[in-house]
Amino acid sequence: MQARDVLRQLQVPELDVVRHYVQNFPTNALIGVGAFAALTTYWLKSRPKALKPPCDLNLQSVEIEGGEGVRRSVLIDSEELLTYYYSDALTMYEVFMRGLRVSNDGPCLGSRKADQPYEWQSYKQVVDRAESLGSALLHKGHCHTGDKFIGIFSQNRPEWTISELACHTYSLVVVPLYDTLGTEAIGYVIENASISTVICDVPEKAQLILQCIDGKTRSVKRIALMEAFDDELVTRGQQSGVEILSLKEFEAFGKDHHQEPVPPKPEDLALVCFTSGTTGNPKGAMLTHGNVIANTAAFLRVTEIHCMLNVHDIHISYLPLAHMLERVVQGVILIHGGRIGFFQGDIRLLMDDLKTLQPTVFPVVPRLLNRMFDRVFSQANTPLKRWLLDFAFRRKEAELRSGVVRQDSMWDKLIFRKIQASLGGRVRLMITGAAPVSPTVLTFLRAALGCQFYEGYGQTECTAGCSMSMPGDWTAGHVGPPLPCNLLKFVDVAEMNYLAANGEGEVCVKGPNVFQGYLNDPEKTAEAIDKDGWLHTGDIGKWLPNGTLKLIDRKKHIFKLAQGEYIAPEKIETVYIQSDPVAQIFVHGDSLQACLVAIVVPDPDIVPGWAKKRGFEGSYSELCSNMNVKNAILQDILRLGKEAGLKSFEQVREIELHPEMFSIQNGLLTPTLKAKRTELRNHFREQIAALYAKVKV
Repeated sequence: MQARDVLRQLQVPELDVVRHYVQNFPTNALIGVGAFAALTTYWLKSRPKALKPPCDLNLQSVEIEGGEGVRRSVLIDSEELLTYYYSDALTMYEVFMRGLRVSNDGPCLGSRKADQPYEWQSYKQVVDRAESLGSALLHKGHCHTGDKFIGIFSQNRPEWTISELACHTYSLVVVPLYDTLGTEAIGYVIENASISTVICDVPEKAQLILQCIDGKTRSVKRIALMEAFDDELVTRGQQSGVEILSLKEFEAFGKDHHQEPVPPKPEDLALVCFTSGTTGNPKGAMLTHGNVIANTAAFLRVTEIHCMLNVHDIHISYLPLAHMLERVVQGVILIHGGRIGFFQGDIRLLMDDLKTLQPTVFPVVPRLLNRMFDRVFSQANTPLKRWLLDFAFRRKEAELRSGVVRQDSMWDKLIFRKIQASLGGRVRLMITGAAPVSPTVLTFLRAALGCQFYEGYGQTECTAGCSMSMPGDWTAGHVGPPLPCNLLKFVDVAEMNYLAANGEGEVCVKGPNVFQGYLNDPEKTAEAIDKDGWLHTGDIGKWLPNGTLKLIDRKKHIFKLAQGEYIAPEKIETVYIQSDPVAQIFVHGDSLQACLVAIVVPDPDIVPGWAKKRGFEGSYSELCSNMNVKNAILQDILRLGKEAGLKSFEQVREIELHPEMFSIQNGLLTPTLKAKRTELRNHFREQIAALYAKVKV
């Protein structure tokens, strides 16, 4: 039976035909599998044509002349790297002023309270508040040639961005603080940068600052608070020689003592972003306005052909402003006069914020993508629902492979509309980075969400990104070609048998987005940037035939086993994390042991159903204590390891199931959700010893 015959007989719209078929499957005698396939063919033939990519996707980067295997993006015509996008926006201050002009003083920063709509401040209101706050800072003795470092210790909210703009307006330098650094590290940052003014959101953070400087010679002279505080905090501050005042009062003082702006130049320092790291004291990456503008420009150049941003775009700000991905995304919004809506401050309410704000731009981290993926598949809890989900995904994946990205197909209306609506229903651009994401998860969500969905790679030391997937190339398993603002090359890591001559090695970056070094730490700076200006990332990559970068290993955390083999635990973890019941995993080994062991956190949403299919039942905690469940998970990850080509010594010998997630709060993850390997090793010292005892028995 042909599709048109089905339509004629039922006399209903095509979407209703499919719905009718689904509801009556498999008893419907009218529409058989053949007719359903015919309908699918009909819809595929009527699908929109793919947008033309900005380059030949089989050649996304090229090697420059001069040897060394240095590669550049094909989006630039020569070795002259991109430094800006708009000639009237060469600093972060000019970015905001451009946004003011092109938006015609439109809405800029928005926030909301529970069950309330967003309330917006206009661009001019934000500029006025920033000038008032900046004027107050100048009257307190700050200046761009002297005491120029201003600490901001707050969750994402409008006052964060206003405080940052205040600094940019008068050529001062922002130093973000965040509580997961810990008291000792915050004290180190304050001392290292000689911070005399800290702008905080809540009294608890002011208390933490006072605790950091208690009984020590520190530079802090004042703390300005966004929220209300009591007299006790003022008294506590006086005891430490610190003035406690409200941000509103500070702004009011500056309004009465207004100073003309002192705009920065592109080469001026914009911020010092202290990386939390996994060991030792945090390092303060010095980034100029030019660094941030170059990275912003590169993002715009890559996305311009299919997803040019404009005044109608809305971004939801929930990823920490203390880190650079969020800062660059805010830059690409503000430069076009778009608006930024802040989440309520509670990540558990993010979905409600999304539905209310209906953003068009939504940056994400892999952990959130994994939760979205798991939630969708946990709801496909019958054979029919799972069959339909898989079938719909395959159809949309086929469109992706041909370059079609859309949200109006039959499969969107029938299957994927709910997941799109959960993000507000208007998202048209997403980007993920900060950590590896499973190709399975990325491909599924690209298909399901039907928007421009990019994957990038970088680090604070190159502002945020140094490579990013190209529009039209929606294949997973790589992080795209070099950005137009930087060059990439590999250097040999001989001890791991990675050689640049073979198209493999440590990823190195050079360009206007590369940082100026670590604040007051020339030794660490010299370790990061070589004499020729190349930033050494510590990540191992390889070039794919189409000129895209694939990350395959990590140099920093390698170690030797007792028999001398080199192990890169993060590579192994990336393989094992693809196991359905595994939410998190920590692979451990050292030079005194002959094999690897691991701590596995089972996924509380997946493992009950996964275990039940194998005949094991019980609560989540009971399943985590069940030896049969543990052995089943061990066999599954070993299977994945074998399929991925792990050598026998790279496979774990024993695991333990742990019921509590690694998190920022319990000190086992960095604020960018990377594993703190030293803390994990110390935290699970007893369990690791017990695992090795089992192996030796």
